[in-house]
Amino acid sequence: MPRTATPPAPTPTSRRRTSASVVLRSVLEHGPVARSTIARLTGLSPASVTDYCSRFTELGLIRESEAPRQSQGVGRPHVPVDLDDSRFVVGGVHVAVPYTTVTLLDLRGRVVAVRELRHEGTDASSILARAADGLAALLERSPRLRCLGVGFAAGGWVDRDSGTVVEHPLLGWHEVPVRELLGARTGLPVHVDGHARALVNAERLFGRARGSRSVLHLFVGNVVDAAFATNDEVHHGPRSQAGAIAHLPVPGGTEPCDCGRTGCLQAELSERTLCRRARRAGVTDGVNPMHVLTAAAAGDPAALRLLLERAHAVGRAARLLLDVLNPETVVVTEIGILHREDCLVALREGVGGDRAPSVVPSSFPDSVLAVAGGSVALDVLYRDPLAASPEAI
Repeated sequence: MPRTATPPAPTPTSRRRTSASVVLRSVLEHGPVARSTIARLTGLSPASVTDYCSRFTELGLIRESEAPRQSQGVGRPHVPVDLDDSRFVVGGVHVAVPYTTVTLLDLRGRVVAVRELRHEGTDASSILARAADGLAALLERSPRLRCLGVGFAAGGWVDRDSGTVVEHPLLGWHEVPVRELLGARTGLPVHVDGHARALVNAERLFGRARGSRSVLHLFVGNVVDAAFATNDEVHHGPRSQAGAIAHLPVPGGTEPCDCGRTGCLQAELSERTLCRRARRAGVTDGVNPMHVLTAAAAGDPAALRLLLERAHAVGRAARLLLDVLNPETVVVTEIGILHREDCLVALREGVGGDRAPSVVPSSFPDSVLAVAGGSVALDVLYRDPLAASPEAI
């Protein structure tokens, strides 16, 4: 990918672009779908829907389905339209504590290619440069695909508007201009957000939360944070600081936190704490939480106990957020819950009450980090398809 000046950030959406978004989302959610059905679902005039569909077809975002649906009356059969997921991808970069995941996603949020890059130190410039090079390598292997832009996601405090990682204590990052650095390296539009908010977008576009009027996402990894969306809008707060729950107090918590207190949510539930407890119990001698999961699958009772206790504690944390925000759906990303039914049961026991069934695991158990970064860019596309389209790049 050429190294050029950083592309400008997208302009605010206009009313016309909002209508365009509604049409493209309808194709995503209902395709193959007739234009007349889109008009009925969206309340837009048939002429407007036809105009948008023609434009999207010209851009290569949608295509007519091969098999037309016969009209109920006299006249031409209805020719459904559907997404054209064969031409375009978005790049995704997710920076975790031990490694970066680079990926290509198609327009349906499906992983086309993915690669993990272990960190060699924590220098932000080096990590982002390797990520850009990793994306370039994935694109070189798929020469028929065109990349519409790059989405970046990470834990910590990420400011969407400025494209900056304001603070990521576990990596030691402060005021890192991610949009500028990745944009200069890739020559593509770069969109930046926190990973919990990125995953809320993935869930409402492609996952279990599609159609939910309000959704909360709770991410429990090395970083513990949350995101909340109502009526298709993710709450960011001033400088995108919403969702910082790392230092919520956990009753009875015993783990010391870097803030100087004991029993903060992230200190109690992080994967670092899980691995430290697993080493203490003789389950593993490493720092990979998947090894705890593997030990539990092999019948290690100590590993299973640690996973179930953690899942139950995550459920109590989810219950607290449920009480405060009262979302229709709660999505949880946590390794035990993603891969074990007994951990999901423990989670819901921790939630308790009649709201427990509304708490569900991530829709992307095998690709959650790969989906996170790319979903930042896909959210921009579906919110403003004419500005984020191939013609605009």
